[in-house]
Amino acid sequence: MSDDLLLREDRDGVAWLTMNNPAKLNALSDEMLAALQSSFDTLAKDDSIKAVVLRGAGKAFCAGHDLRQMTQARQSEDGGAAAFGNLFERCAAMMMTVQKLPQPVIASVHGIATAAGCQLVASCDLAVAETGTRFGVNGVNIGLFCSTPMVALSRNIHTKQAFEMLVTGEFIDAGRARELGLINRVSDDLEAATSELSKLVASKLGSAVKIGKRAFYEQLEMGLSEAYRFTGEVMVENMRDRDTEEGIAAFLEKRPPDWQP
Repeated sequence: MSDDLLLREDRDGVAWLTMNNPAKLNALSDEMLAALQSSFDTLAKDDSIKAVVLRGAGKAFCAGHDLRQMTQARQSEDGGAAAFGNLFERCAAMMMTVQKLPQPVIASVHGIATAAGCQLVASCDLAVAETGTRFGVNGVNIGLFCSTPMVALSRNIHTKQAFEMLVTGEFIDAGRARELGLINRVSDDLEAATSELSKLVASKLGSAVKIGKRAFYEQLEMGLSEAYRFTGEVMVENMRDRDTEEGIAAFLEKRPPDWQP
């Protein structure tokens, strides 16, 4: 492994990002957050990339915030209040950037995904987990309720199941995570399953996926009638795309579409 905290490898229109601090279970340190934010900002402008995979090196996907680094912040005059506030603000911004990216982001999860690591899985658009992976928001076990991870988690799974995870600090396995809707797929061969899903996503018309992803998250925050009005406007925008016109024509003429690169 390289000394870089975050590695990037591009494969056929898919950017594979690997959090590369296995000694700390890929904890979301200040440096890791900065690396992720920078990479996502770069990817947002890269039209050659149609999907993004996020994974972790070593034994785990991500063990959440770097508690040793957080503890050091207590040495400041305010007991760490400003540093903690800044940390959670930066972390929230990075999580929201994932959903604002034009490309779908797929979490490829193994080992454990705990606390802010579980939040990261919940913030991704799709997730594939290796059989045996465990998920938890277990900060309550050390006296720190996972309030910020709760935001993403409670938008993925039902209220009572989310609260049970938060208040008990217990882990759930990959099978249960799929049942609850936290992840999409479970596989014994994580890389193959992730590659299959990422290639399928990347094969779709990028402009349509970009429009659709943005609309998906915006309409979730709306009432029913407002959501239909908004998505109707989005469909009009999509229909006016040159490549959408070509895709429909190709379907009607029973031929492959000639989409522009």
